[in-house]
Amino acid sequence: MHRGIKTVESSFVWIHRVIDSLLPIATLFIATYFHSVVWHERYIIMGILGGLIFILSAQATGTYSNWRGRSYFSSIKLILNAWLITWMVLIVIAFLYKDTHNFSRFAVSIWALLTPLILIFYRLVIRVMLARYRQYTGNARNIAIVGAGKVGQHIASFIQKNPWLGYNLVAYFDDNPSLLNSKINNTPIIGDLNYITEAAHQHLFEEIYICLPLRAELKIKELLNQLTDTTIIVKYIPDFFTFDLMHAKWSELNGVPIISVFDTPLSGRGAQLVKRMEDVVFSTLIMILISPVLLVVAVGVKLSSHGPVLFKQKRYGMSGKEINIYKFRSMTTHDNGNKIRQATKGDVRITPFGAFIRKTSLDELPQFFNVLQGKMSVVGPRPHAVSHNEEYRKLIPKYMQRHLVKPGITGWAQINGWRGETNTLDKMEKRIDFDLHYVNNWSLWLDVKIISITTVKGFINKNAY
Repeated sequence: MHRGIKTVESSFVWIHRVIDSLLPIATLFIATYFHSVVWHERYIIMGILGGLIFILSAQATGTYSNWRGRSYFSSIKLILNAWLITWMVLIVIAFLYKDTHNFSRFAVSIWALLTPLILIFYRLVIRVMLARYRQYTGNARNIAIVGAGKVGQHIASFIQKNPWLGYNLVAYFDDNPSLLNSKINNTPIIGDLNYITEAAHQHLFEEIYICLPLRAELKIKELLNQLTDTTIIVKYIPDFFTFDLMHAKWSELNGVPIISVFDTPLSGRGAQLVKRMEDVVFSTLIMILISPVLLVVAVGVKLSSHGPVLFKQKRYGMSGKEINIYKFRSMTTHDNGNKIRQATKGDVRITPFGAFIRKTSLDELPQFFNVLQGKMSVVGPRPHAVSHNEEYRKLIPKYMQRHLVKPGITGWAQINGWRGETNTLDKMEKRIDFDLHYVNNWSLWLDVKIISITTVKGFINKNAY
């Protein structure tokens, strides 16, 4: 009978879930107590909801999955993402029920800041206590690594930098004769693959990690057959470095493990829902705030030159489907066909007022209507003209992978200076590198960071013509 691969989950996960459900209501009580606010049933409901929503958000973002094998910094980002989602949901609930007047804004603000800090801090305390416990008791588990290549050294480095894991790396095994009897970061390479079984019988280690390349399939099978005659725990680390992966992740189909080679964190329905909620909340607030600016720019466009106020152009959206995006007209003529010429410095087509709104990105503000329509996002790779897409997809590897997500008004490339004219292939490749970084590493926290930097730095850029 075929057996599916089970997900490894630490027993500490349930401790985390219990603490995480109780902490929000406890910190809310502390915030109200020190601010001398009367504690009533609405605070109790808010605290309980905060705990429950956080647990669900943490589960959806992967905070609880295999936390033992994750760096502390990565855990911090996941906790902050889950808490941001929790707050977005609570804000929506408060807005729908119009019940904000029953709460102290100061106490709730302190609660919002204090809770994630405590969630992060107590996890650090657990890690430090585990490290100290294993250091003083000497009960760390001895492990060995098969394969001293890139994957093996990566695993070894993580283990050595995180003593709280309770692992003690004692040896490498590798068939490269030039590496035998040498050391990598003070860990000796004590033999080739033929010596592994003998070393296992001598109880030199309790676990072994196989970190061989995929082309060594026959060696791996032979080694596994030999190790069946031992009591060693065997773990296999797939060589993901063989591929140029965007966002590799495990899934399964009827128990059969599957690796997504080209994928994005936004492919999941839960992440897409969070992203859509983020877009609706941010775009609605921004549209309310900038409505006077929209009116002034519209009047400026109309009075400065003949033609319509808004310009509509075809772009590629999510999944490479054509969409129409809106912009304030900044030129006397606009291309929207098979051949589109990028705006350049001193372009005679650009009106004087158009030059100003292009330099300040005010011409792109109507795209918030595209966001509300669901065709664009507040944050994402900037949409290129269809003709430019067809040109660059043939010249730049993985160019079309940027369309795994919705195009955005601002993005990771734009806040890092890759905005405006791309008059060389090298410049476009740099922009695409930043776009793919965003597609690969999307999180709610990254979106908030990009929006914050865009707000602080502004939209003005010397490369925008």
